[in-house]
Amino acid sequence: MLDDFMVRATLAGVGTVLAAAPLGCFVVWRRMAYFGDATAHAAILGIALSLALSLPIFAGALVVSLVMATIVALLSGRGYAMDTLLGVMAHSALAFGLVAVSFLTNIRIDLMAYLFGDILAVSRADLGVIWGGAAMVLGLVAWRWSALLTSTLNPDLARAAGIDPKREQLVLTLALAIVVAVAIKVVGVLLITAMLIVPAAAARPFSRTPEAMAVIATIAAAGAACGGLWTSYRFDTPTGPTIVCIIAVLFCLSAMVSGLRSSFTARSEG
Repeated sequence: MLDDFMVRATLAGVGTVLAAAPLGCFVVWRRMAYFGDATAHAAILGIALSLALSLPIFAGALVVSLVMATIVALLSGRGYAMDTLLGVMAHSALAFGLVAVSFLTNIRIDLMAYLFGDILAVSRADLGVIWGGAAMVLGLVAWRWSALLTSTLNPDLARAAGIDPKREQLVLTLALAIVVAVAIKVVGVLLITAMLIVPAAAARPFSRTPEAMAVIATIAAAGAACGGLWTSYRFDTPTGPTIVCIIAVLFCLSAMVSGLRSSFTARSEG
């Protein structure tokens, strides 16, 4: 069964969105989209180091993503606006990573596959990494859900309840680094942030509770992954970007439905 590349690609896509969509809700709630960008762009440097040192790609990307996230967390609030700091770190990390890759003269590397993903080339070992990483992220989010939610909505209330917001930020940072490491093969470092924030943003208008938003975002992202794979296969388009395009279309439809519903509600009340 797993010898079929489309089956492996589908399993890889679903495994990735299972981790990315629920975590993406916290990224949207905390307005951390640029934070995700900085972490994802740093993964290119991790890939270069992994290839140079003959280490697994997952390990290098995870370590460098964690280092980047930690640096951003330490530098925040020290005289720099957060969006400025994240913009500098994100693009600097990507530039250093691309330069580092250029020094790998004795190693053949398909840079486009790492930038935009190569889900159709997923192997059984890659599936193990993706689903293992997804299980870790889901376990972390489920374990700390209440504490993460409280510290996200009201840090002062979290402190009063004995919850350390900085500790929850570290948990979120770890989960984000794992998602970046496992999603590289599927959508590439340039599109990982879209996998995090777009499904959550699309689910937001239809969700009355945080839990419902996480569930709806996951279902929408899984449908987009499967739909993107079929569309890519049917029309011979790049698979990773096609998946993100499907998610973007779902967001547009969500926004339209939300706008129409608000307009109808306003007319009814008027």
